[in-house]
Amino acid sequence: MTKHAKKSDHLQAVDLPKTMAVEIPLPLLGAFTNIERSFFELCIDAGQQVLGAMMEQDREDLCGPRWRRDPDRRAGRSGTTRSEVTLGGRRIPIARPRVRSKEGEEVELPSFAFAAKRDPLDRHALNAVACGISSRKYARSLDPLPDEMEERSTSKSSVSRRYVAMTTKQMTSWLTTPLGDRHFPIVMIDGIHLGDHLVLIALGIDTEGKKQVLGLREGDTENGQVARSLLRDLVERGLDPERARLFVIDGAKALTSAIRKMFGPLAKIQRCQIHKHRNILGHLPDRLHESVKAVLREAWSLGDATVAKRRLERLASSLEADHPGAAASVREGLDETLTLQRLGIGGRLYKKLRSTNAIENLNSGIATYSKNVKRWQGGRMVVRWVSAAIVEAEKKFRRVQGWRDIEKLVRALDAVQQKQEATARRVA
Repeated sequence: MTKHAKKSDHLQAVDLPKTMAVEIPLPLLGAFTNIERSFFELCIDAGQQVLGAMMEQDREDLCGPRWRRDPDRRAGRSGTTRSEVTLGGRRIPIARPRVRSKEGEEVELPSFAFAAKRDPLDRHALNAVACGISSRKYARSLDPLPDEMEERSTSKSSVSRRYVAMTTKQMTSWLTTPLGDRHFPIVMIDGIHLGDHLVLIALGIDTEGKKQVLGLREGDTENGQVARSLLRDLVERGLDPERARLFVIDGAKALTSAIRKMFGPLAKIQRCQIHKHRNILGHLPDRLHESVKAVLREAWSLGDATVAKRRLERLASSLEADHPGAAASVREGLDETLTLQRLGIGGRLYKKLRSTNAIENLNSGIATYSKNVKRWQGGRMVVRWVSAAIVEAEKKFRRVQGWRDIEKLVRALDAVQQKQEATARRVA
């Protein structure tokens, strides 16, 4: 026997969602002279109708149905006005319904407020610059609108103003953010020249091998004042000067001096071996390059820093008579080229930290990001562009190869710190 559900007088009413009808013209396929542009125009027309229907629905929610008396209504219709919304990196005009409260004040329509936001416009400008599009060519990079439709905020000056405002805000936030509790046992420092300006950049690597740009300072050269200013800022923002860490630099004397002054004996400096290699070969004739390269390569591949130092000293002695400049270059900063070996670091991590390649790759990205700038109008502009380029570059940062050996480096640095503390206690 089949059972049937009985009708009940207690069924609850279900509130169906509000719907709206939108008329979308669908021209015949044969009328499409340019299928890509025609479809884009169709989407714009449909989008405008949808937005218009949404705004009218908002107005009805506030004012009640048209032509009906409603003593409880919160506001009244007040015609339409010309306004603008954001669409695909530009502003386009629309007719916005107006609503006024009983007190005569303008009431905002939620759908219009959403469509009129300038955040997507600002992000579009930043993304365009990051993709290498100049402000002069910004308008050409956008999909074309129908001929009868106006557009705004696409001129060179408009794009430039938005970019300056966004990057200034970004720079201020980025340069004042505390470094927090993350420990950066490795800090790489290098400079990049942009026009007549030099920007000194500090790149930190934490215990998990993750990279983060810690700070920057603008100047004209890598002089001691700029270097000290950068290091002082890092300390003020949370880089502990009482903890041993490894600094990887290209060998600038002013930078070495500033690190020694700010961090004392707890700073272990690793000179970039690639820079040192170039400096030495620059003092030698071509016929000696291969033999000297072989000695340098062998010495820097040894696991024992003492043996490596003897090899390099013998090389300097062999060059002394005929090439004193090359001999002096070998001896200059010799100990600092062997710091990682002295700390017992080898393998893939050693290959990554023996040079400043990691930060030089960042500098190359900054140069590419700012390639469309033809004239630098002061240091503030330089810092804004560099900051924006760094924020973009950090999205692609990867862990350094051999990062699992960083714990071994941290233990070696802690041993250095304990030794220094014991020495200080004996002296006291």
